[in-house]
This record gives sequence, C-alpha cells and structure tokens, in this order.
Amino acid sequence: MKKPKYLFLIITFILSFCCALFVSMKVFPNNPFSGEKFKNENFEKIKDADIIFQTSESKQCEAVRIATNSKFSHCGIIYKINGNLFVFEAVQPVKLTPLQDWISHGKDGKYLIKRLKNAETVLTSSALQKMKDYSQQFNGKEYDAYFEWTDTRIYCSELIWKIYKNGAGIELSKLRKLKEFNLEDPRVRKIVQDRYGNEIPLEEKVVAPSDLADSDLLKTVIDTY
Repeated sequence: MKKPKYLFLIITFILSFCCALFVSMKVFPNNPFSGEKFKNENFEKIKDADIIFQTSESKQCEAVRIATNSKFSHCGIIYKINGNLFVFEAVQPVKLTPLQDWISHGKDGKYLIKRLKNAETVLTSSALQKMKDYSQQFNGKEYDAYFEWTDTRIYCSELIWKIYKNGAGIELSKLRKLKEFNLEDPRVRKIVQDRYGNEIPLEEKVVAPSDLADSDLLKTVIDTY
C-alpha cells in the first residue's frame, strides 16, 4: 500500500521541478539553464581570425579608453584550435585564452566581434595558417607597457595589426603617433609621467584598439554592448 503513495510523491516532485524550470527559463532568460544555449548560438557565428574587443577595468585600460575616446581598451584575435575557440591576446605574457574565460574578464561580460568584410575570399586556409604560424613568435613574450613599435614586447592591438599585416598582407588601419591621442587628461597624464618621466616618445608609432574597431575593412559579427 505504500508504493502508490511514494510513486505519487515522486511524480509530484518531477512535475513541480519541470514546471519551475520552465518558468525560470521564460522569466529569467539569462539564468544558467538558458544562458549557455545563448552563448553557444553566438559562438557558432565565430570564424577563425575574427577580432574581439572588450572594456577592461584596470587603471591602464581606463587611461587607454580616455586617451582614445573609446569604450574599448583590450582586444584579441580568435583562433579555432581542435574545435575549440581561443583568444590570442597580448597580456603578461602573450598567450591563448579560452574564449569564455576571455569574455568573463571584461566589464559586465560584454564584447564586440568584428570580421574582415572580404574574409571568405581573402582569409583562405593557407592565409589563416600563415597567420597562425606568424603568431607563434609572439607566444610567451612580455606585454609591452611602453607601447613601442618593436617585436621585443608587444601590446594587444599591435599584436593583431602585425598578424594581419605579416600573415595576410592586410593593414587594418593607419598607424598613428602617440602625440595624436588625448594625453592631457589627468588620469592619462599620470600614467604617462610614471612610465616615461619627461622623455615621452610622442613620435612613436601606435595602433589602439579603437583604431581596429573603427576600421572600414571590418564588419560587426556580434555586439553584446
């Protein structure tokens, strides 16, 4: 006589759980049950050599945003490796970071992904392989906090610019000089003074994340801002 009672309780529990799950997915679309599906649907749009941008919150990144008048302060290039998505980025040191981890490091987990407008014809399998092969020389190198245009150390947007230039023969944007950015804001001036003292290399060639994000050669693929 006890079996029907326990069976009734089990069925009631299962029905209650299913109802709660259904309601949570409808009312809270970003909950863990539905969020992963959304992310995967976004990730399915991504292709090799897409460029990803985010807003980082360190003091240096804040200075970059102010100096460039842009919300973007960090960027990386996406590579598909063995079916998985990674961001090749210039941090300390230069490395591959799983895409989802990279996204979680940005402010509010927001990001922008852009792609070469003629990627289907230009970024052939051989071109992509050349870009990846060229990238290898930077893996493990130190981050360039002085923004020098050398290969000894390297910063995020410089890394992407050089990979496209030397791997695919494409200049994503014009290079600018350090003096062209907003260096007068007190927050920017402090970091510049701490880093260079009175010897600010105003003529140094520079490329900022905003220069790449604004490139006429790129189109938006995903924008979660």
